[in-house]
Amino acid sequence: MGQQEQVATSLAETVRAEIDASLAAVDAELARRYPGDPGTRQPVHTVYVPGDTFTADTIRSWGERALDALDEHAPDAASFAAVLGIPDELAAPVHDRVRAKLEREPVEDLRIDFEDGYGTRPDTEEDEAAAGAARLISQAYANGTAAPYMGIRMKCMEAAVRDRAIRTADIFLTGLMRAGGLPDGLVLTLPKVTYPEQVTAFVRLLEAFERAHELPVGRLGFEIQIETSQSILAADGTAAVARMIDAAQGRATGLHYGTFDYSACVGVSAAHQASDHPAADHAKAVMQVAAAGTGVRVCDGSTNVLPVGPTHQVHEAWRLHHRLTRRALARAYYQGWDMHPGHLPTRYAAVYTFYREGLDRAAGRLAAYVAEADGDVMDEPATAKALSGYLLRGIDCGALDTAEVARLTGLTRADLDAFASPRRAGLTTGRV
Repeated sequence: MGQQEQVATSLAETVRAEIDASLAAVDAELARRYPGDPGTRQPVHTVYVPGDTFTADTIRSWGERALDALDEHAPDAASFAAVLGIPDELAAPVHDRVRAKLEREPVEDLRIDFEDGYGTRPDTEEDEAAAGAARLISQAYANGTAAPYMGIRMKCMEAAVRDRAIRTADIFLTGLMRAGGLPDGLVLTLPKVTYPEQVTAFVRLLEAFERAHELPVGRLGFEIQIETSQSILAADGTAAVARMIDAAQGRATGLHYGTFDYSACVGVSAAHQASDHPAADHAKAVMQVAAAGTGVRVCDGSTNVLPVGPTHQVHEAWRLHHRLTRRALARAYYQGWDMHPGHLPTRYAAVYTFYREGLDRAAGRLAAYVAEADGDVMDEPATAKALSGYLLRGIDCGALDTAEVARLTGLTRADLDAFASPRRAGLTTGRV
């Protein structure tokens, strides 16, 4: 036994108390602005369907059309893997899981579009379409055919279309309330935001609706679509997107990058408008830093190259979409847009390969961290959080099974939730 150390201090207790008091406002501000990840499931994609074409069969139709594309252009695991460059050992597991996903839950997040995908229509026509969207979404949640997340994108808060945006949102939300209430997976998307004041205005609208229906304050959240240069860099040189998150007063759930509107806004020619253009990378990097720690998720944009036509043309479009999706995942953009049913096979193939190829390594590192075992990597709590988040995202989308993760890590779902985020523990993450 060594000699016991003598412990001595010099500071009076009042020093600690004074420091605590001086930082009380900062502590409160940190807790308000940076609550951390919300602990809920994040969909791997968002699908946009024009308000006049969405029907009760749309989600199932997308799944069937995606399966038809697989049957026609890559009918087995080997051919599908060869097109996309999926490793041989993952070819069958990925292919089988993709097909099962398309049969069970082809769309994770669907937005009925009343903006660019819908255009300008007579008011009576958009009124009816908004009311119909509310009825169809309510029915879908009631009969179990809904995607985990569904909602609408209304027009923006600019003067020319503001009244129409407000009316469409009102009709849609009122229709949901009359049909039984707001579903848990409801999502609203506010497009073409240029000033934080437009976000504040939308918050006022939602507050008024909550008061009218005696809903809890903050029940309605929304995504902010980043489609203009002004939403990234304000005229005074500040990051406008950070001010938009603050203006949402805790209601912002996501930042969605609009590839083509943003590219056009900064002058990128049509031939070079893509989610991997340097202008896109800059915008998303600013979005990512602004959102970090706030609980607001970042969503990548889309490709407008559709997998249609002869097989060789479909394969080229598949390879492009697969590459862009893998690139986004590596950059921590875990969600993107899909514009066509033919994008679903490559969305899920890219996502499933990403999680399955890293499963053994991530699970092994997390198990070693928990056991405090020696290894070739010295991980810290932040890394354990990232490893758990990786495994949870894989489970939520269907790339991984809870049982196989438990077998490899020795951890339950609740254990993973606790490592990933204190806010996750005990929360339901949605259907898989």
